[in-house]
Amino acid sequence: MSTSHKRIWVGVDAGKGHHWAVAVDADGETLFSTKVINDEAQILTLIETARERADEVRWAVDISGRASTLLLALLVANGQRVVYVPGRTVNRMSGAYRGEAKTDAKDAKVIADQARMRRDFAPLETPPELVSTLQLLTNHRADLIADRVRLINRLRDLLVGICPALERAFDYSAAKGPVVMLTEYQTPAALRRIGVKRLTTWLERRKVRGASDVAAKAVEAAQSQQTALPGEKRAAKLVCDLAHQLLALDERIKDNDREIRETFRTDDRAEIIESMPGMGPILGAEFVAIVGDLGGYKDAGRLASHAGLAPVARDSGRRTGNYHRPKRYNRRLRHIFYMSAQTSMMRPGPSRDYYLKKRSEGLLHTQALLSLARRRVDVLWAMLRDKRLFTSAPPVTQAA
Repeated sequence: MSTSHKRIWVGVDAGKGHHWAVAVDADGETLFSTKVINDEAQILTLIETARERADEVRWAVDISGRASTLLLALLVANGQRVVYVPGRTVNRMSGAYRGEAKTDAKDAKVIADQARMRRDFAPLETPPELVSTLQLLTNHRADLIADRVRLINRLRDLLVGICPALERAFDYSAAKGPVVMLTEYQTPAALRRIGVKRLTTWLERRKVRGASDVAAKAVEAAQSQQTALPGEKRAAKLVCDLAHQLLALDERIKDNDREIRETFRTDDRAEIIESMPGMGPILGAEFVAIVGDLGGYKDAGRLASHAGLAPVARDSGRRTGNYHRPKRYNRRLRHIFYMSAQTSMMRPGPSRDYYLKKRSEGLLHTQALLSLARRRVDVLWAMLRDKRLFTSAPPVTQAA
């Protein structure tokens, strides 16, 4: 018969197909170590087994993404307390344990031990439906954008092997017209045969903006090369296929963006976030997907630290006041504040005034933008805390 403990810690090395769970007591002794298939019945059995061994069970996982969604949902539904132990911490601390081997069981033991010894790990909860939906949509958008970049790079690489001048003539990532043209005309000979007038008419029928300019540039590039390069015919077919894929992908991105906007604007905070210059629905949706209800942040400084906008001290001995750029932070959250700061400082207003002030103090462009982004964290935090829209002037406090 197993001995009942007052409190135990269960570390779970999460994975897609299965997890590995290790439980330790207050002295760090292993109580059980078992493999658990990522299945509802087996996870519920694990929870019941842990409950039988102690009056209080505390759980720790190293992944808070899709692989551990079922695990976290079942733990929260059964009233269990769960904390997140970063994989970086597990990797660093594994070296302090005996042996060089890396196994799921050892990682789970490290996770449980760290949760037992430390009290500063962030608790995990099942995110609301809106946040989960925005996480899926924004992650999918990031994948679509990455696919688009790959398609454009492959397209340009093939065009160099057909007509370098045609590849240089357009920015295929920013203009739709040249991509539409490539669905039918890819070689210099084909462009010379159709000519500017007929190509303009062909593009206008497909509702291409600035059709005459696109046609003129394309034919001009084609006339600069009279030589047909080796493999041109096959490369032209591949370019045609890639152009069709790129146009279809742009429609998918457009549909995804529309769904993100519609979902984001069902949030009560959407109007507040969008009222801040530079924070549109896409950046606002990514912000909500990352921070949730802001319950995990004590103040604006914690949010800035998570975004990598708060300098980290590096003092030693008599060397004090030495700060450096942080290395551990959420890259996407930093990108949100950086891009919103860059957009807002391009228009007249308090953001541009603050940016110009920092430039006049001798800061470089990037440094001034980061300083502005840090300031905007405080502003957005205050807006969400007070539930008020952005105004160019600070709020007036009424006298008591």
